[in-house]
Amino acid sequence: MTTSDEIKSGYVLAVSASGTHTMTKPNQASVRIIEGLGVEGDAHQGETVKHRSRVARNPNQPNLRQVHLIHGELLDELSEQGFELEPGQMGENVTTRGIDLLRLPLGTRLFLGTDAMVILTGLRNPCAQLDGIQPKLMAAVIDKDDDGKPVFKAGVMSIAVTGGEVRPGDEIRLELPAGAQVPLQQV
Repeated sequence: MTTSDEIKSGYVLAVSASGTHTMTKPNQASVRIIEGLGVEGDAHQGETVKHRSRVARNPNQPNLRQVHLIHGELLDELSEQGFELEPGQMGENVTTRGIDLLRLPLGTRLFLGTDAMVILTGLRNPCAQLDGIQPKLMAAVIDKDDDGKPVFKAGVMSIAVTGGEVRPGDEIRLELPAGAQVPLQQV
């Protein structure tokens, strides 16, 4: 988990959105985050869950996956393993650089650009659709820790708290939650 001594500044590498339920989201010049809903025009925007498998189970559950973020360092790591991936290709809305998203605790606030702010709700649960992008990609984003437990590396999910425009190159600032820090779990 991250401590205040380890916080680095980061920035937005790319922003992506898709109005349909496709894995890959085309890069955009900017995206608008809408308070309480997520990325404007994205298929996963909304107060209640939009992922089709989750809608089938309970369409009234809150949408804790409004804005998906992946650290660009993951793309670098996957490139070293022979995968050819671009920002947005794994379905993320915001590709970051310089912040270890996976080590941040539940409830971390990320300030994107000048106005937008999201709160981290959990780790992305990688799905077999990743293998449709490139074979064995799903396995490549799941490691094992020293105890043999899975470590999910396919990014983090968040809810949109404050709206605003987000563009590549925008600064990312973060604020850790007060009190005891809880590691992110799958959401």
